[in-house]
Amino acid sequence: MEEQSNHAAFVTALTTEHFVLQTAASSTIAEAAARSTLYVMALSSALVALGFASQSPSVFLPFALLALPGIFILGIFTVVRLVDTTLENQQYLTGIARIRGYYKSMVPEAGRYLRSDTARWPEAPKPPSLTRGPFLAMLGTTAAMIAFLNNLVAGAAVTLAATAMFGRDRLGVAIGAGVITAAIFMAVFMSYQKGRFEGLQEMIEGAENEGMTHD
Repeated sequence: MEEQSNHAAFVTALTTEHFVLQTAASSTIAEAAARSTLYVMALSSALVALGFASQSPSVFLPFALLALPGIFILGIFTVVRLVDTTLENQQYLTGIARIRGYYKSMVPEAGRYLRSDTARWPEAPKPPSLTRGPFLAMLGTTAAMIAFLNNLVAGAAVTLAATAMFGRDRLGVAIGAGVITAAIFMAVFMSYQKGRFEGLQEMIEGAENEGMTHD
């Protein structure tokens, strides 16, 4: 009797944890959307202001060289937090998958309704890999899309600065410097994002190994 009571209490705790994880995962998506919108709105406002400032050449360049670095710094803060929310979301989904795997073991017919091949996050004997997927998947994160826009801002700022320094006669050099700057920052971001994902993967695998040792 006591064993049945403990099992019922454990299932209740698992259900509560499942609900908490779902709520937390949804909050990371909402935060990512809000932060992305904030950055895009700030960038759009800056571009509109640059359009008005372009009517006066004496005002445009100083304003652009002040506004674009500010937007770029805001973008860095946004991207770092977006990577954090992505990692948090992956942790929550991994926890949900683990709990769902237990649900399937409760009764024989559970496997018919809680099938792994139709699950939102397919279960596996070990946590799913976060770093061994296709490269395009890493480019598809919200952080990567905002980082791409932000790196274009950095490239544009470098192009304007180089144009002011060397003059319009060397516009090709200025554009080339901007393109190289954007490419370098994108490579740095991808390396940063991959490193953060690898850190999470190691943490999850370490927790799983520790759990198996205790078992």
